[in-house]
Amino acid sequence: MGDVEETGYYQEWLKAVPEAITGDTLWRVEAYRLALFVSELAWQDCTRLAQDKRTVALSDQLYRAVGSIGANIAEGYSRGTGKDRARFYEYALGSARESRDWYYKGRHVLGEQVTEHRLDLITRIIRLLLTMIPDQRGCVLKEDPSTYET
Repeated sequence: MGDVEETGYYQEWLKAVPEAITGDTLWRVEAYRLALFVSELAWQDCTRLAQDKRTVALSDQLYRAVGSIGANIAEGYSRGTGKDRARFYEYALGSARESRDWYYKGRHVLGEQVTEHRLDLITRIIRLLLTMIPDQRGCVLKEDPSTYET
C-alpha cells in the first residue's frame, strides 16, 4: 500500500474532520489520525458485512474493535504519566490486532482489495503503537520474529 496520506479519499476525509478534533494537540499523533480514518472506513465496511447473514456478528465485533483503537489512543494521550499513557496505548494495540483479525475473517464479503488495504492500514497503526509504547515506558519493546508453518 502506498502512503495513506497520498490517497484522494484520505485527503477529502481530512478536510471534513471538524476543527474541534483537528484543533486538539491529539491530532498531531499520526496513529490517532489513522485510527480515526480506519474507523470511517469501517463504518462502510461493517454496513456491507451486516448485509450478509454470515457476517452480521462479525460486523459488530469489527466496529467495536476498530472504534476502540482511536478511543484508547485518545484516553492514553490524556493521561499524566508515561506509564499510564503506555497502558492505554497497549489497549489500542490489542484492539488494532483484534481489528486486523476481524478484517481478515470478513475478507470473503469485503473482497481482496478492500481487505488488503485495511490490513495494511491497521498494520501501520500497530507499528506506530509499537514505537509509542516503549517511548512512554522508557524501554524497548521488541517482538521476537515468528516463523509460521502450514
